[in-house]
Amino acid sequence: MKLNTFVNGLLAAVTLLSTGLAQASPDKDSIQIGPRPFWLVADMDEGPLKERLQSCDLKQFQSSDFSIGHRGAPLQFPEHTRESYIAAARMGAGILECDVAFTKDRELVCRHAQNDLHTTTNIVAVPELNAKCTQPFEPADPEKGTEARAECRTSDITLAEFRTLEGKMDAFNPMATTPEDYLGGTVDWRTDLYTSRGTLMTHRESIELFKSLGVKFTPELKSPVVEMPFEGDYSKQDYARQIIQDYVDAGVKPQDVWPQSFNLEDVLFWVNETPEFGRQAVFLDQEELMPETSSLQYMENLESRGVNIIAPALWKMLTLDDNGDIVPSAYANNARNAGLDLIAWTVERSGPLAEGGGWYFQTVTDAINNDGDLFTVIDVLAQDVEVIGIFSDWPATTTFYANCMGMAGKGR
Repeated sequence: MKLNTFVNGLLAAVTLLSTGLAQASPDKDSIQIGPRPFWLVADMDEGPLKERLQSCDLKQFQSSDFSIGHRGAPLQFPEHTRESYIAAARMGAGILECDVAFTKDRELVCRHAQNDLHTTTNIVAVPELNAKCTQPFEPADPEKGTEARAECRTSDITLAEFRTLEGKMDAFNPMATTPEDYLGGTVDWRTDLYTSRGTLMTHRESIELFKSLGVKFTPELKSPVVEMPFEGDYSKQDYARQIIQDYVDAGVKPQDVWPQSFNLEDVLFWVNETPEFGRQAVFLDQEELMPETSSLQYMENLESRGVNIIAPALWKMLTLDDNGDIVPSAYANNARNAGLDLIAWTVERSGPLAEGGGWYFQTVTDAINNDGDLFTVIDVLAQDVEVIGIFSDWPATTTFYANCMGMAGKGR
């Protein structure tokens, strides 16, 4: 690509980012990817992929179902907040995720875990609500080396109380001696720049917001940390059924929803009880990578039980060949040969890749030495593994790739 084209694209992206992400309700046809994708491309090793991405001179980007907003855009925005979701949609995520937990009065809310309020909200700094936590905040004892303690669950409080909280970056200071200090701890490759507003959302509110943004839905049923049935009469099946009912009540088409769970029983429940939604139910596979959990027989068994989509951590789908190049793993090949669609999680979650990428890239660490290698990973997942989507903590990157490779605007 010509340098002037690349620089002009970068400058235009900076301008769009500064004006677009601040808007409360973005126009779904006006996608703004900002400077990060261009920065990553500039960091890539020389080669055909870099040349193709550098030559990408699109005047207007489109949203893409390939680009899935993982909890919104939590690389920089408090996860599962209105602000995070709007940012993700502005960056072209065609599908957004609401991880679904329940409150004490059995209302559904968007939280990554039932027991993460102490790290994702300001609850420990609200005395009357901190007192209701399963483990109210206890300060650290620096002299003894004892860390601070807290555990606050959505099921500890009512929906009305939940609504009074503010979202924050998922972090905590383990050596905090005050509730206010405990709320810190954001890693240095994220930011607290956008934490002055963190509007929490119910599941139903997320549905209405996503509809207004023109994006699709992937709710995740979060494994309860309380004994089920909750309070004796709210079963796991009631919980799974309630999630789907919210989409029925909102008039959402089943083909626009990808319900997901790490528990195969939940996926099979949707397959059998709500088959119109179960056809796109996603099994989030976190089984240990062993021959019996990656074989063709294992994959065919899933498919025979009605599972159509499987979503493992991205490292399970990748390996290195004899030349040290990133290629699909046996797991990925067997899943595809069994007729399963694949979704990957999660890019832009591990921080800088200069030191190998961390847990999410553990099978290909030796092939990674710079941030630009992220596009190499995405390219192998898209072109060779043939995933139908990638979860990202900063959807602009996957949106940029999908547009430059002619994958945007096609839907699923």
